[in-house]
Amino acid sequence: MVAFWQSLVLVFLAEMGDKTQLVSLAFATRYGPATVLGGVALATLAVHLVSVAIGQLLGLALPYFWINLIAGLAFLAFGVWTVRGDRLDDDPSKRWVWSSPLLAVTVAFFLAELGDKTMLTTVTVASQHQAFVPVWIGSTLGMVVADGLAIALGIVLGKRLPAGAIRLAAAAIFFGFGLWTLTRALLGGTPG
Repeated sequence: MVAFWQSLVLVFLAEMGDKTQLVSLAFATRYGPATVLGGVALATLAVHLVSVAIGQLLGLALPYFWINLIAGLAFLAFGVWTVRGDRLDDDPSKRWVWSSPLLAVTVAFFLAELGDKTMLTTVTVASQHQAFVPVWIGSTLGMVVADGLAIALGIVLGKRLPAGAIRLAAAAIFFGFGLWTLTRALLGGTPG
Protein backbone atom coordinates (compact mmCIF):
# COMPACT_ATOMS: atom_id res chain seq x y z
CA MET A 1 0.00 0.00 0.00
CA VAL A 2 2.97 2.31 0.63
CA ALA A 3 4.05 1.93 -3.00
CA PHE A 4 0.60 2.99 -4.23
CA TRP A 5 0.42 6.13 -2.10
CA GLN A 6 4.04 7.07 -2.64
CA SER A 7 3.70 6.82 -6.42
CA LEU A 8 0.37 8.69 -6.43
CA VAL A 9 1.64 11.61 -4.34
CA LEU A 10 5.06 11.91 -5.99
CA VAL A 11 3.69 11.78 -9.54
CA PHE A 12 0.92 14.27 -8.65
CA LEU A 13 3.53 16.70 -7.29
CA ALA A 14 5.91 16.12 -10.22
CA GLU A 15 3.10 16.89 -12.69
CA MET A 16 2.26 20.27 -11.15
CA GLY A 17 3.28 22.93 -13.69
CA ASP A 18 4.85 20.30 -15.94
CA LYS A 19 4.65 20.53 -19.73
CA THR A 20 2.19 17.65 -19.94
CA GLN A 21 -0.15 19.45 -17.57
CA LEU A 22 -0.01 22.44 -19.90
CA VAL A 23 -0.72 20.12 -22.83
CA SER A 24 -3.84 18.94 -20.98
CA LEU A 25 -4.90 22.53 -20.41
CA ALA A 26 -4.40 23.37 -24.08
CA PHE A 27 -6.42 20.38 -25.25
CA ALA A 28 -9.19 21.21 -22.76
CA THR A 29 -9.70 24.56 -24.48
CA ARG A 30 -10.26 22.67 -27.74
CA TYR A 31 -12.00 19.39 -26.90
CA GLY A 32 -14.49 18.20 -24.30
CA PRO A 33 -13.28 17.29 -20.81
CA ALA A 34 -14.19 13.60 -21.17
CA THR A 35 -12.19 13.36 -24.39
CA VAL A 36 -9.12 15.04 -22.89
CA LEU A 37 -9.26 13.14 -19.60
CA GLY A 38 -9.81 9.89 -21.50
CA GLY A 39 -6.79 10.56 -23.72
CA VAL A 40 -4.66 11.49 -20.72
CA ALA A 41 -5.74 8.34 -18.88
CA LEU A 42 -5.07 6.04 -21.86
CA ALA A 43 -1.66 7.57 -22.53
CA THR A 44 -0.72 7.56 -18.86
CA LEU A 45 -1.74 3.93 -18.40
CA ALA A 46 0.52 2.98 -21.30
CA VAL A 47 3.50 5.18 -20.40
CA HIS A 48 3.43 4.28 -16.73
CA LEU A 49 3.13 0.59 -17.55
CA VAL A 50 6.41 0.96 -19.42
CA SER A 51 7.85 3.13 -16.64
CA VAL A 52 7.11 0.59 -13.95
CA ALA A 53 8.55 -2.21 -16.10
CA ILE A 54 11.75 -0.21 -16.59
CA GLY A 55 11.98 0.57 -12.89
CA GLN A 56 11.37 -3.06 -11.98
CA LEU A 57 14.06 -4.32 -14.33
CA LEU A 58 16.67 -1.65 -13.43
CA GLY A 59 19.34 -0.83 -15.89
CA LEU A 60 17.23 -0.38 -18.99
CA ALA A 61 17.52 3.07 -20.52
CA LEU A 62 15.43 4.97 -23.01
CA PRO A 63 17.11 6.59 -26.03
CA TYR A 64 16.36 10.18 -25.01
CA PHE A 65 17.63 11.72 -28.23
CA TRP A 66 15.10 9.86 -30.36
CA ILE A 67 12.26 10.30 -27.87
CA ASN A 68 12.89 14.04 -27.74
CA LEU A 69 13.23 14.29 -31.51
CA ILE A 70 9.96 12.45 -32.19
CA ALA A 71 8.11 14.28 -29.41
CA GLY A 72 9.38 17.66 -30.63
CA LEU A 73 8.29 16.99 -34.19
CA ALA A 74 4.91 15.76 -32.95
CA PHE A 75 4.43 18.95 -30.91
CA LEU A 76 5.20 21.06 -33.98
CA ALA A 77 2.74 19.00 -36.02
CA PHE A 78 0.05 19.46 -33.38
CA GLY A 79 0.78 23.20 -33.38
CA VAL A 80 0.26 23.36 -37.15
CA TRP A 81 -2.87 21.26 -36.82
CA THR A 82 -4.19 23.58 -34.11
CA VAL A 83 -3.63 26.71 -36.21
CA ARG A 84 -5.09 25.09 -39.32
CA GLY A 85 -8.08 23.72 -37.43
CA ASP A 86 -10.02 20.57 -38.04
CA ARG A 87 -11.45 20.31 -41.53
CA LEU A 88 -13.30 17.04 -41.67
CA ASP A 89 -15.72 15.84 -44.30
CA ASP A 90 -19.30 15.45 -43.19
CA ASP A 91 -19.10 11.88 -44.43
CA PRO A 92 -17.63 9.82 -41.55
CA SER A 93 -16.41 7.16 -43.99
CA LYS A 94 -13.99 9.70 -45.47
CA ARG A 95 -12.44 10.66 -42.14
CA TRP A 96 -8.84 9.75 -41.56
CA VAL A 97 -8.27 7.72 -38.38
CA TRP A 98 -6.06 10.46 -36.85
CA SER A 99 -8.94 12.91 -36.98
CA SER A 100 -10.30 11.47 -33.74
CA PRO A 101 -9.84 14.01 -30.92
CA LEU A 102 -9.38 11.15 -28.42
CA LEU A 103 -6.62 9.65 -30.54
CA ALA A 104 -4.98 13.06 -31.03
CA VAL A 105 -4.94 13.73 -27.28
CA THR A 106 -3.74 10.21 -26.47
CA VAL A 107 -0.85 10.29 -28.97
CA ALA A 108 0.23 13.84 -28.09
CA PHE A 109 0.13 13.16 -24.38
CA PHE A 110 1.90 9.81 -24.79
CA LEU A 111 4.76 11.42 -26.72
CA ALA A 112 4.95 14.36 -24.32
CA GLU A 113 5.16 12.03 -21.35
CA LEU A 114 8.03 9.90 -22.70
CA GLY A 115 11.19 10.84 -20.85
CA ASP A 116 9.31 13.37 -18.71
CA LYS A 117 10.00 13.88 -15.00
CA THR A 118 6.78 12.11 -14.05
CA MET A 119 7.86 9.09 -16.07
CA LEU A 120 11.22 9.15 -14.33
CA THR A 121 9.50 9.57 -10.98
CA THR A 122 7.50 6.44 -11.72
CA VAL A 123 10.66 4.57 -12.74
CA THR A 124 12.33 5.64 -9.50
CA VAL A 125 9.43 4.61 -7.26
CA ALA A 126 9.12 1.30 -9.11
CA SER A 127 12.81 0.62 -8.61
CA GLN A 128 12.33 1.02 -4.86
CA HIS A 129 9.27 -1.21 -4.54
CA GLN A 130 8.66 -4.66 -5.93
CA ALA A 131 4.96 -3.81 -6.25
CA PHE A 132 4.22 -3.53 -9.98
CA VAL A 133 0.45 -2.97 -9.95
CA PRO A 134 0.27 -0.58 -6.95
CA VAL A 135 2.99 1.66 -8.43
CA TRP A 136 1.38 1.57 -11.89
CA ILE A 137 -2.11 2.40 -10.64
CA GLY A 138 -0.89 4.96 -8.10
CA SER A 139 1.28 6.83 -10.60
CA THR A 140 -1.51 6.78 -13.19
CA LEU A 141 -4.06 8.16 -10.72
CA GLY A 142 -1.63 10.85 -9.57
CA MET A 143 -1.17 11.95 -13.17
CA VAL A 144 -4.86 11.87 -14.04
CA VAL A 145 -5.83 13.89 -10.95
CA ALA A 146 -3.15 16.53 -11.64
CA ASP A 147 -4.15 16.81 -15.29
CA GLY A 148 -7.83 16.82 -14.35
CA LEU A 149 -7.12 20.09 -12.53
CA ALA A 150 -5.52 21.49 -15.70
CA ILE A 151 -8.51 20.35 -17.76
CA ALA A 152 -10.89 22.13 -15.37
CA LEU A 153 -8.83 25.31 -15.73
CA GLY A 154 -8.88 24.93 -19.52
CA ILE A 155 -12.67 24.67 -19.48
CA VAL A 156 -12.98 27.84 -17.41
CA LEU A 157 -10.58 29.71 -19.69
CA GLY A 158 -12.33 28.33 -22.76
CA LYS A 159 -15.64 29.92 -21.74
CA ARG A 160 -14.07 33.35 -21.27
CA LEU A 161 -11.81 33.62 -24.30
CA PRO A 162 -12.62 33.91 -28.01
CA ALA A 163 -12.11 30.73 -30.05
CA GLY A 164 -9.38 32.31 -32.22
CA ALA A 165 -7.36 33.37 -29.18
CA ILE A 166 -7.70 29.89 -27.68
CA ARG A 167 -6.56 28.25 -30.90
CA LEU A 168 -3.53 30.54 -31.21
CA ALA A 169 -2.58 30.12 -27.54
CA ALA A 170 -2.84 26.34 -27.80
CA ALA A 171 -0.77 26.38 -30.99
CA ALA A 172 1.85 28.57 -29.28
CA ILE A 173 2.09 26.06 -26.43
CA PHE A 174 2.61 23.20 -28.88
CA PHE A 175 5.16 25.17 -30.92
CA GLY A 176 7.00 26.21 -27.75
CA PHE A 177 7.24 22.69 -26.42
CA GLY A 178 8.13 21.37 -29.86
CA LEU A 179 11.05 23.77 -30.21
CA TRP A 180 12.13 23.25 -26.61
CA THR A 181 12.05 19.46 -26.98
CA LEU A 182 13.92 19.52 -30.31
CA THR A 183 16.55 21.82 -28.80
CA ARG A 184 17.01 19.42 -25.88
CA ALA A 185 17.34 16.51 -28.32
CA LEU A 186 19.93 18.28 -30.45
CA LEU A 187 21.92 19.60 -27.49
CA GLY A 188 21.82 16.25 -25.68
CA GLY A 189 19.67 17.48 -22.80
CA THR A 190 18.36 15.13 -20.17
CA PRO A 191 14.68 14.47 -19.64
CA GLY A 192 12.69 16.55 -17.25
